[in-house]
Amino acid sequence: DLYFSDLGEQAGYYNLVRSRTPPGEPIDIIATRRPYDSPGENPFYYRLQPLRFAVLDKRHMAYPLSRARMQRWTALFLNDDYEVTSLPSYETDVASNPFIAFRELPVQSRYKFMLDEARFTIMGFIKGPVCRGQVALNVIDDHFWVVFLDPEHKGANQTAEFLARESKNLRLPTAKSSILVSLLQWRNYSKDQLKFLKAKAKHLSQRTDPTQSKISLDLIWDGDGHNENATLTIFRHNDSASVVKGFVGHQPKTAWVIDYSLLERIHYLLVAGFDVYGNVAHQLETRLYMDFLRMEGEQNFLLFLPEDTRIPLRNFWYRGASSHVKQFVLSDTSKLDRDTDIVYHTDNPKQELLKLLQKREPGAEAHGYTISDPHFAQLHNLSGPPFSFMPEAAFVEVLGAGGVEQVYSIIHNASYSNNAQVFKEAERRIPSEDYVTVVKGFIGSYPNVFFQLREKDLDSFVKAIIALRSEEDYAELVSSYGVRRNASGFWKLSDKFHAHYKKYYPREAGLFDLNRYDNR
Repeated sequence: DLYFSDLGEQAGYYNLVRSRTPPGEPIDIIATRRPYDSPGENPFYYRLQPLRFAVLDKRHMAYPLSRARMQRWTALFLNDDYEVTSLPSYETDVASNPFIAFRELPVQSRYKFMLDEARFTIMGFIKGPVCRGQVALNVIDDHFWVVFLDPEHKGANQTAEFLARESKNLRLPTAKSSILVSLLQWRNYSKDQLKFLKAKAKHLSQRTDPTQSKISLDLIWDGDGHNENATLTIFRHNDSASVVKGFVGHQPKTAWVIDYSLLERIHYLLVAGFDVYGNVAHQLETRLYMDFLRMEGEQNFLLFLPEDTRIPLRNFWYRGASSHVKQFVLSDTSKLDRDTDIVYHTDNPKQELLKLLQKREPGAEAHGYTISDPHFAQLHNLSGPPFSFMPEAAFVEVLGAGGVEQVYSIIHNASYSNNAQVFKEAERRIPSEDYVTVVKGFIGSYPNVFFQLREKDLDSFVKAIIALRSEEDYAELVSSYGVRRNASGFWKLSDKFHAHYKKYYPREAGLFDLNRYDNR
């Protein structure tokens, strides 16, 4: 949803569309299944189409346009010294592969363009049609942190020449005619991914020579000192997901380090190249390929840890997974035989690394979501079966003295032995490792329950959550503090939540989808 930020809060939203008609005439949209499909042989125009319907949180992705942004794009793409000798073809093999289609554009500029609004880039798949349903979402953990390689660090980043050489190994799934063809093709993609990981390790090894470049925090993008997109937190809510700026919640089990080629493939696989009208084979192939991208992001993170701790941590993340799966994360042929240059002082380097990133990165503390209430804070230090009875996302209104209202979200983070399988997710559940994240404001587009209580009852409410041992206990919790969908005050509280969202988060706000509201 595009908007002109220079106009202030009154600016409306627009979609960028391709039209057969020029400005000044009614828009005649050229409808194609994917944005890079051919618009036909006749002239066409890019038009801004006003959005005149209600803003829904589950698909609202605001992207600001401004004079400053235009200057930024001019510096990235128009003032740089390079030459485009030919425009990319609309043929699928070219248009679906950004490393071929945009090979003549500077890699650094392409990467910076996506990083400037990294949350929006990631949100494209988090809130897009590809992330609909449990099977589509079980490719990611319920809670993890994301950082990015610094585009200014030439040693760690892939060159245009390298990406051009590897373009075949970086090809992405496109719609196929049958599941059999899709599964056979997936085997080829898996081989291509292993080839790319091997080439990437060799390339990185050559460009991060110990005498010239160190594997240190300097490789991680710091948002140029001010951009809060440098750190992201992703939550999975079973069959939907959310992404927010900063490191939210206590330290997660896993984290990703994303580089340019990985970020570009995430966008093209799950947004630009995902055919919403494609058959089951296309959806399955997309889901299976996403496994590779998740594991590559995890492998990038592991490279910043001491060499002797990488494999044990990988094995913990992939408990019960086959050796075939594990080869995509630090296999003998694709791992970087080089130790980190970060000096660690504890026997828990992963925890130490995440703390270092929290201190270093702008916006990592995510103060907008941080809670100060000591009652809720104690939930962050606990894990275990009680939290497995909590819903995916709960909104809480706490009524204080003098009518002061505070709004919180409680997010259930379910734990699994691994995320390397499409089906049988229930068999991989580990309720003893479940935990919750409590934040100020709202996270989640599909609240499962509303809680409403007075500040003096907050201690009892938290203790009741910690004491959960059965569905009956949860039903009692809802009876004491919850607002059921048939309660007389349900819609009044819903309106209050929406008003709060609009008041304090005007550009984020949209209507919540109550279709998944529980009746437990």
